Amino acid sequence: MQKKPRDVTPAVREDRERSLEATLRPQRLSDDEYINQDKVKGNLRILIEAAKARGEPLEHVALYGPPGVGKTSLANVIAHELGVPIRITSGPAIERAGDLAAILTNLQAGEVLFIDEVHRLPRLVEEVLYPAMDVYQLDIIIGKGPGARTLRLPLPRFTLVGATTRIGRLSSPLRDRFGATYKLDLFETEALEKVVRRSARILGVEIEPAAAHEIARRSRGTPRIANRWLKRVRDFAQVRHDGRVTLAVAREALAALEVDDKGLDAVDRMLLAAIVDKFSGGPVGLETLAAALSEDAETIEDVYEPYLMQKGYLKRTPRGRVATEHAYRHLGRTPPTGATLWNGAQPEDRAGTEP
Repeated sequence: MQKKPRDVTPAVREDRERSLEATLRPQRLSDDEYINQDKVKGNLRILIEAAKARGEPLEHVALYGPPGVGKTSLANVIAHELGVPIRITSGPAIERAGDLAAILTNLQAGEVLFIDEVHRLPRLVEEVLYPAMDVYQLDIIIGKGPGARTLRLPLPRFTLVGATTRIGRLSSPLRDRFGATYKLDLFETEALEKVVRRSARILGVEIEPAAAHEIARRSRGTPRIANRWLKRVRDFAQVRHDGRVTLAVAREALAALEVDDKGLDAVDRMLLAAIVDKFSGGPVGLETLAAALSEDAETIEDVYEPYLMQKGYLKRTPRGRVATEHAYRHLGRTPPTGATLWNGAQPEDRAGTEP
């Protein structure tokens, strides 16, 4: 039985409200449109203006960072600033070299090709991309065996924008072919407040400053989650109140969605409670924890753990996962003291070294 996706997960999993989501995406690099990431915006402005002045396509750009911080939005902004079309695809969607060849041969001169999760491109497909990025040519092998020959087709000069949540999984040959690489960081609460207010204005939602702050600080530093919470709070305001989003309405809606004061949802708290109550605070192995939660180990590692580690609720050690004193207090438990907290962990475990 397939599990219902978590609303708090930044990854996009559904087609619902896609057209509405598109209207919330920024179109320009201006501070009131694309909020935060000031250093990245400053460097991109120079890159774009220089390319336009020379009449050349933009250099290939790699964007990396956590899910939901604006990589896809920035790719659209780049295309809009250049005044060229954008074609969007993803690494897992390109299964064969022929799929990539069909995309590349249909590009227009100067067009932006955006590949999301570019680190998941199959290796054979990736090798086809190398000459396309370097010299704008496509190598096609005709025939098999001793009679096979290579045909090199010219391609229009295009800009590849690759986005990934795991820059380390990008192969060195592909990573080195990007002329510019930028990291997008999680948002501070003040920047997320601006995102919430901008989205509320676009959606036609009247919102109090205190309510915008409340939504922002529970959004895990992620604009995508902030927009999602805003729309859910808007629903509560329309159905149960007069449509105006006040601080009380925001708190009522977020409580109904089981998002607590620190932005943790029910699954986050269940994971921490399992480590604290079932395994005496840890260390506990990932597979054991996954079995205890009836959850996939990769989902725990990729979806649940990053935010809990960033906020100091969880530590990865060579012997497994350990709940911190911060986690005990958040769950309303009394933390043990001294070595008991670590359940016999060795000194190297206390250093918090990740396996």
